[in-house]
Amino acid sequence: MHSVTYSMNVSLDGYIVGPDGGFDWSEPDPEVFRFWIDEIRDVGVHLMGRRLYETMLYWETAGQDPSLGDAEREWTALWNPLPKVVFSTTLSAVQGHARLASGGLGEEIERLRAEPGEGDIAIGGATLATQAADLGLIDEYRAVVYPVLVGGGIPFFSRSERRVDLELVETRTFNSGVVYLRHRVVR
Repeated sequence: MHSVTYSMNVSLDGYIVGPDGGFDWSEPDPEVFRFWIDEIRDVGVHLMGRRLYETMLYWETAGQDPSLGDAEREWTALWNPLPKVVFSTTLSAVQGHARLASGGLGEEIERLRAEPGEGDIAIGGATLATQAADLGLIDEYRAVVYPVLVGGGIPFFSRSERRVDLELVETRTFNSGVVYLRHRVVR
């Protein structure tokens, strides 16, 4: 069965986007970018909301840029063919290897879990991850924590009032001071 993982860059005070809507503080250095390249290799399908989908559209055509570095080209080669499911009430069409979700989040995840094949079901975007967390569907939380306090914005973690026990699976500290934390949900 496919694991459902929620991975994003997060500030030390727990936000994926600052109060101004910016996330320039999470620009990955080469070591962290290499980490994300390695992480995406284990993903079988990526679920995302409209805002993250629109942010990631950059990569659909980035490979055509002759000034793109080798790491960015490698990311593009992995990201573009990856199946993506977009949850949106405002989009009528999506590009590349993306499709609009045909059902609710719970239904979509259960259908994807039942499909043969390998790879995680990755969730990106706090709003979608909050919905999945509230349904008890997230198996792992993977936070790439940046040493910055942004003071508000969109939180990484759901603010639901239920307790979720976690088991630390892996940590990694990068030379830049960024820390990767991987926790599995204890069931």
